[in-house]
Amino acid sequence: MGEESEKSKPSIGKAIQSISSLISLSYSIKSFSVKWLLIRSKLEELYSGLTAVENLDSSFDPSLSSLVTAILGSLEECHDLASRCLNVSYSGKLLMQSDLDVMSGKFDRHAKNLVRIYSAGILSHGFAIVVSKPGASACKDDMRFYIRDLLTRMKVGDLEMKKQALIKLNEAMEEDDRYAKIVIEISDMVSILVVFMDSEMGIQEEAAKSVSFISGFGSCKSVLIRSGVIGPLVRVLENGSECGKEASARCLKKLTENSDNAWSVSAHGGVAALLKICSCGESKGELIASACGVLRNIVSVEEIRRYMIEEGTVSTLIKLIGSKGEIVQVNSMDLLLSVCSKDEQTRDNLVRGGGIEELVRVSDPNSPSSSKSKEMALRVIENLCFGSVGCLNALIHSHFLDHLLYLLRNGETSVQESALKVTFRFCNSQEEVRRILGEVGFMPELVRFLGAKSLDVREVASEALYCLISVPKNRRKFSQDDRNISYILQLLDHEETGNESSDSGNTRLLISILTSLTSCNSARRKIASSGYLKSIEKLAETEGSDAKKLVKKLSKNRFRRILSDIWHS
Repeated sequence: MGEESEKSKPSIGKAIQSISSLISLSYSIKSFSVKWLLIRSKLEELYSGLTAVENLDSSFDPSLSSLVTAILGSLEECHDLASRCLNVSYSGKLLMQSDLDVMSGKFDRHAKNLVRIYSAGILSHGFAIVVSKPGASACKDDMRFYIRDLLTRMKVGDLEMKKQALIKLNEAMEEDDRYAKIVIEISDMVSILVVFMDSEMGIQEEAAKSVSFISGFGSCKSVLIRSGVIGPLVRVLENGSECGKEASARCLKKLTENSDNAWSVSAHGGVAALLKICSCGESKGELIASACGVLRNIVSVEEIRRYMIEEGTVSTLIKLIGSKGEIVQVNSMDLLLSVCSKDEQTRDNLVRGGGIEELVRVSDPNSPSSSKSKEMALRVIENLCFGSVGCLNALIHSHFLDHLLYLLRNGETSVQESALKVTFRFCNSQEEVRRILGEVGFMPELVRFLGAKSLDVREVASEALYCLISVPKNRRKFSQDDRNISYILQLLDHEETGNESSDSGNTRLLISILTSLTSCNSARRKIASSGYLKSIEKLAETEGSDAKKLVKKLSKNRFRRILSDIWHS
C-alpha cells in the first residue's frame, strides 16, 4: 500500500468516528426532527461506505483523498449546526431549516461521489466484509443501521462484496424476523433485491432467498408485487441455479396465495416454466413440490387450467405420483385433484393415463408410501373417482377394496377417517357395489366406527352402514352376527352405556338402521327380545316418527308372537 494511502487511513478513521459521534448526538435533538432524520439517514450511508473503504487492502485512489477531506469539512459544519439546535441558539427557524437542507444535500453528494469511486472498481479488490451484527437484544435503530450498512455494500461493492452482503442479510433475517420488516421499511432495499435477481448466478441465488424470506410476511407481499418481483422470479425459474429456482418457487407459492397474482405469473411465462420443472426428472423433490404448489394456487383460473391440460399436465402428474419422496407425491396429487375436479373429460384422461392404478398403488398397505401420501391418495379417490363410471370401474378392477378395508381396520387415525369417507362414497353407489362391500367384510368395520369420539365419523359410518343394509343379502348377513345388533342397541341405551351419541343427532341414523333391519325376520326377533325394547319405546316419546315407526314394527312382531303362543298352547 502506498505512502499516500497510509496517510489517508487516519483521515478516514477520523471521519468514521466523527459520523458516529454526530449520529449519536442527533438523537438528542428535539427540534427540526424531520430534517435531522434525513441527515441521519445520509450519515448512516456515508458511515457504511467509509467503513468499507477502511477495510480495503488495495492501492489508494487520489479522488478518495479529496472526498474524505470534503466529508470532514461537512461534518465539522454539521457538528456546529447540531450544537446550535441542541442548545436552541440559532437566530431563526427558517434560516436553520435552510442550513439543514443544505447540509443534507452535501452529505447526499458525498455519498453519491463515494458510490462513483466504488463503481470505478478501484476500491473493490481484495475486499473482505467485516460487519458486526447487533446482538439479540439490540434496539431497532441499531438493527436499521446494520441493514443500511449492508445496503451500501450492495450498492457500491463489486460482485463478491454484493454477494457477501446478501449472505449476511439472509443470515440476519433467518435469525430474527425483525430484520425482514426493517428491509421492507427501507425505501430502495426491495428494489435492489429485485434487480439482483437478474444478476450473475451467485447474487441471483442469494437475492431469490431474500425475497422468498420476505414474502413470508403478509404485509410485505404487496411491497414485493409493487416492486415488480414476479418477472424476475420467473426468469430465475427458467435460468437460475437449483437453489435459486427453489427459493423462487417458494416465493411465488406465497405470492400466489392471493389469486389476483395468477395472471401476472402467467403473463411472464411462469406456467410454462413451472410445468417444465415438474416434467424434468432431474429436478429435486423440494423444487418440484413448490412448483406444484404454485400451480395449485393459480389453477383456479380457468384459462390457466385449460392451458395446463393442453400441455399434458395430467400425464406429468401421474408420473410424479409414482415418485419415492412424500413431498412430491402429496403435492402432485393435490394439484391433480384441482386440475381434474371440474369436468369428466379430464377424469377420463386420468383413467386412460393410468392415474387410478398409481393412486391405488400409493394406497396399498404394502407400499413404502407414507401415511400422509396414503391419506392424500384416498382424498383424491374420494373426490375424483365417483363422478365417472370409468373411474369407479377402474377402482373396482384394481383390487382397491382390499386396500381400503385394510386401511379402515389398521390405518392411522387420519388415514382411517379418509378411508371411511371413501367407503361412504362406495356405499352410495350402485347396488351391486354395495353388495360386494357387504360380502367382503365392510359392515363389521362400520359398526366399530359407530361409537367413535368424533361426531362426524359416527354420522358417516351410520349413513354408510344404512346404505349397505338396504341390500337384502347384506341385511341377512349383518343379522347373523348377534354382536352387530347388540352394539347398536347399546349405543341407543343411555342408562347402560352412558354414551351420549343419542343426544348428538346420531340417534336418528341408528334408529333408521334398526328399522331397516326389522325387514329381516331374524333381526326383528333379536331386537324385540333383546331387553332394550323399553329403551326404544322411551326414545319414541322424544325422538319422533322414526322411533315410533320402529316401535310399531317391533310391536307387531311381538303381538304375532303372543298370538302364536296362544294358538299352540
